[in-house]
Amino acid sequence: MSAVRVFVAAGDDAARDGLEALLRGRRDVEVVGSGPAPGGGHLADPVGPDVVFWDPGAGGLARERLAAADAGGPPVVVLVADSAQAARALAGGAHGILPRDADPDVLAAAASAAAAGLVVLDPALAAPVARREPDPLVEDLTQREHQVLQLLAEGLANREIARRLSISEHTVNFHVDAILGKLGAHSRTEAVARAARLGLLIL
Repeated sequence: MSAVRVFVAAGDDAARDGLEALLRGRRDVEVVGSGPAPGGGHLADPVGPDVVFWDPGAGGLARERLAAADAGGPPVVVLVADSAQAARALAGGAHGILPRDADPDVLAAAASAAAAGLVVLDPALAAPVARREPDPLVEDLTQREHQVLQLLAEGLANREIARRLSISEHTVNFHVDAILGKLGAHSRTEAVARAARLGLLIL
């Protein structure tokens, strides 16, 4: 099995160096670059990373910096300090949340899972988020929106969803926007998490 290509992002040089040191030398992970944040056009390059690990530090999260993942860039796994930061990461579009002190084996497993299109959630960090009472739907989803939502949960991109449902990508974009609005979500990942709590998904 080929190694998962990882980009390491952290605003703090020491944190970035430490994260790189944990991952380098492993056969299942290849660090292909690093920088202060997970943005940048190079991340969407066909030979770019499969996954981004981002340690935003204690200063919080910039939601717009995670938007690249929902726009077709690599999934972003955020290393967080607490459950409050975990909730903000999920709302911002993160495809995974892990504690900042996660060990190399956990990081490698998370990289493989995220690269395969799965959402990676550390149980201790995710539990407080999951226990929150979900807001009711603004409006019921249509049958087609349920189909699109299920495929979102499987990690499919809009182009793949369009192919699977034999509809245009423009129509998929329309349905995704409607799903986000009805679920009160800011990202695809947050929509899937809320839909799961509402029992709208077959997992």
